[in-house]
Amino acid sequence: MSWQQVSARRLERAGLTAPVKDGTPAQVVAAMCGAHAQVMSAAELSIALRLEEATRADVRRALWEERSLVKTHGPRGTVHVLPTRDLPGWVGALSSLPTGRSPHSESVRMTPEQTDEVVAAIRAALDGACLTIDELHDAVVAATGPWAGEAVMPAFQTMWPRWRQAMSLAAHRGAFVFGPVRDRKVTYTAPPAGLRPADGLAELVTSYLRAYGPATSGQFARWLDAPKRWATALFASMELEQVLFEGEPAWVVAGDTEAPAEAPRGVRLLPYFDAYLVAGMPRDLLYPGPAAERALAGRQAGNFPVLLVDGQVAGVWHQRRSGSRIDVTVEPLIELGQARLGELDEQVARIGEILEGRPRLTIGTITVGAHA
Repeated sequence: MSWQQVSARRLERAGLTAPVKDGTPAQVVAAMCGAHAQVMSAAELSIALRLEEATRADVRRALWEERSLVKTHGPRGTVHVLPTRDLPGWVGALSSLPTGRSPHSESVRMTPEQTDEVVAAIRAALDGACLTIDELHDAVVAATGPWAGEAVMPAFQTMWPRWRQAMSLAAHRGAFVFGPVRDRKVTYTAPPAGLRPADGLAELVTSYLRAYGPATSGQFARWLDAPKRWATALFASMELEQVLFEGEPAWVVAGDTEAPAEAPRGVRLLPYFDAYLVAGMPRDLLYPGPAAERALAGRQAGNFPVLLVDGQVAGVWHQRRSGSRIDVTVEPLIELGQARLGELDEQVARIGEILEGRPRLTIGTITVGAHA
C-alpha cells in the first residue's frame, strides 16, 4: 500500500474527506479513537468539523446533557473525550496496561499501596458528588493522610500535591470522569452508574488499526504510551494481516485492505491535538520536508494547529477571538493556487459556523509558539 492510498483511506474514515452525514458526535469520536481534549475548545472543533452542520453547541450537548460523550483520561494519560457507550472497554483496556517507570524522583513517588489508597479515596469522594480539584484534594488528604497533600510535584510553574500523580491512573481504573465546569472551575464526578470494565484491548487495537492502519505495534505503543514489547506480543495474539506500507511491514485488521481509488484531495484546517495528527504515522510522510520543522515540536504532533493539503501537513494556523469576531491567520508552507485558496476560504467559514462567530482570514506568519 502506498502513502497516497493510506492517506486517502485514513482521511475518509476520519470524516475529513467529507463531513459525516446524519452522524452523531459519539459516532465520529468512536471513529477517531477518542478526541484529545486537553484544550476543550479544540476538541469541540475537532469533533464538529467531521459532522455536517454541527457546531460546538452540539458537542457540548452530547457531553453535558445527553451524556453520549464523556470526558476523562485516555491514551497517554492525556485528557480525552470518549463515547460513553465505549467507556467500559476503554477502562478495561487502559487499566490493564503495564505500569511503566515513574517519571518522578524517589522522594516524590508513591508506593503501590499508597497509589491504591489514593484511587480508592478519589472513588469514594466522588460517589454521588461533583467536586472541584480543591474540594477533591481535601477529601483525598482526609481519607489518606498528610503525606498525600505534600506539595512535591513541579507542575506549570507551581507545585502539586503528591496524590495528583495518580489522577490519570484513577481515571483509567474508572474512579472518576470530568464533570461540567462550575464557576469556571473544572469538576470531577463518578463515571456513569453501573460502569463495569470490559476486556477492551482487542477492540482497542481493532479500532486503532481501522482508523490509522496500516501501523506497526511500535506505533500503536507510542500512541498509547505502552511498552513496545508488550504491544508486539498483543499484536501477535490477534488475527491481524501484515501488508507492505511503502515497502515496510505493517498491520491491518485481517481483510481490511481497501483504499479509495482516488488520491487524497482537499484543504483542511485541523486544531490543536487533532487525533488525525497525533495518531498519524509515520511522521515523515504526514509532515514532509519543512512541515516537520515548522509544525512539530520536538517530533511531538498536535502542538500546532495545521493546514492539511491533499492529506499532508502544508502549514500552520492560529485563531484569535474577540467577542463574536474570529481572526484566523494561516501560514502556508507551499504555494496555494486559486482553487486551494477558495477551499481555504470555505474552511475558515466552516470554523466560524462551528465556533458560532464571524471569521476573517489572513494569510501571514504565525508568531504564536507551540502549545505545551
